[in-house]
Amino acid sequence: MKKIYIVGLGPGGDIFMTGQARQAIADSSVVVGYDLYVQLIADLPEMAGKTVASTPMKQEVARCEAALSYALEGRTVSMVCSGDSGVYGMAGIVMEVAQGHPEVEIEVVPGITAACSGAAVLGAPLTHDFAVISLSDLLTPWEKIEKRLRLAADADFVICLYNPSSKKRKDYLARACAEILPFRDGATPCGWVKNIGRDGQESRVLTLSELAQEQVDMFTTVFIGNSQTKVVNGRLCTPRGYRV
Repeated sequence: MKKIYIVGLGPGGDIFMTGQARQAIADSSVVVGYDLYVQLIADLPEMAGKTVASTPMKQEVARCEAALSYALEGRTVSMVCSGDSGVYGMAGIVMEVAQGHPEVEIEVVPGITAACSGAAVLGAPLTHDFAVISLSDLLTPWEKIEKRLRLAADADFVICLYNPSSKKRKDYLARACAEILPFRDGATPCGWVKNIGRDGQESRVLTLSELAQEQVDMFTTVFIGNSQTKVVNGRLCTPRGYRV
C-alpha cells in the first residue's frame, strides 16, 4: 500500500493528540518529521519499531521527498508536524511534492492548532470572527503581511498572530501593532501564550499598547482582541452577541 498520513500532533504533549493521530502513527511503518517534533513523540507506544527519518528546520521539501520515497516503496508513512497539519503545516507541501504520483494515497489527519490551544489558555478570545496571520516573511512579502494586518484590523476581526518574532525579526510584533493601532484603541485587551502545552508554558493578558513593547519568540502565539473583547476575571472574552 502506498500511503502517506499527514499528522497534526497538536501543540505539545501527547494529551493534546487526537485518537486519529495516534492510530495513523500506529498504522505506519515509517515516521518522518522535523527533529523536535519527532523527539516529542519518541516515547509513544505507537512509535515502537518504526523507521524514523527527521530533518532540521528549513528542510521541509526534503522531508516531503523522503516521505514520498518511502511511500513509493510500498510503505505506509506518517509525516508529523505540530499543531494542525493543514494550518501552516505540512499538508499542502506534501500534496505538491506528490502531485505526480496519484497512486500514493494521502490522508490529512487534523490536530489542535495554536490558535485554538492558545485561546483556551487565555479564556475565550476567538468566540467571534477572527483572522490568523503569520508574521514570518520567509515565504510571504512583508508588504502583503502589512496589508492583511490593516484589513483584518479595519474589519474588526480578532487577530491571532503566528511566528510573531525571531532573532532576525525582533521588531516584527511592534511593527504589526503599529499597523493595527490606527484601527484599535490602545486599551484593547490582548494576550500571548508561550510553549503551549509544553514545559515552561507561560501566558499574559495585556493591552495593545503594552503588547507593542513586548519581546516574544517563535514559540509564542499572540491574540489581539476586537472592539468587543473584554477581560473577565483576568481572562480574555470576546462576546458573540448573546444577551447575558
